Amino acid sequence: MIESPPSARSMRPALRRAYSLMRAHFGHQGWWPAHSPFEVCVGAILTQNTNWSNVERALQNLRDRNLLDPRRLNALSDGELTELLRPAGCSRVKARRLRAFLDYLMHECAADLEALWHGTTEEARHRLLSLHGIGPETADSMLLYAGRKPSFVIDAYTARIFIRHGWCSAKTNYAQLQQLAEGALRRTAPDRQLDLWQDYHAQLVMVGKHYCRAGAPRCEQCPLRSLLPKPAPRAHPKPDRHA
Repeated sequence: MIESPPSARSMRPALRRAYSLMRAHFGHQGWWPAHSPFEVCVGAILTQNTNWSNVERALQNLRDRNLLDPRRLNALSDGELTELLRPAGCSRVKARRLRAFLDYLMHECAADLEALWHGTTEEARHRLLSLHGIGPETADSMLLYAGRKPSFVIDAYTARIFIRHGWCSAKTNYAQLQQLAEGALRRTAPDRQLDLWQDYHAQLVMVGKHYCRAGAPRCEQCPLRSLLPKPAPRAHPKPDRHA
């Protein structure tokens, strides 16, 4: 049985306080690091199972050759594409995934990203998830940062931070965690909504990279340290009346 996460309403104060603390510490991040919406999409595919520094090297290969354009990138042979993506790791796998995205973009959208985002967020998300190699995190990254559609991104940093702060359990799945975050961080003004969700994800990445690390967390220096669960008081043993 899948455990239900806390309600968005109950988590709203903690998650909003967390954002204030992170933003005060790191400043507004102005994310995603890319020069165009198309580059966001390429980077979202390449960043699967690797770190951003490796992705940046592969993207630089494409920038140096002026290939960050759907038509020019699609014109490459599979071998050429694989070689250019090599710094991102698993280059053959990622070349196939990028090719599937490019095929759809070229044949179904006439190389126009705006056609990819057409309709509701749910419709555009369904479109992306139907493509080979694009899962929820990749799709949501594309939607939020390239399509400018409100779809909160959940990644390993987000799950780790939420679990350690008691905002969800280890059994909470992607959809539940996304629903919790979106419900707690919803705003009425669309522009403010988009900026909050874009920057919130970026702030969580910064906390995860620098403080809430998998192996050696630096809780004492973390901007979210005041939100960690308080340890349960230790029970004092009852005196032995026969002592």
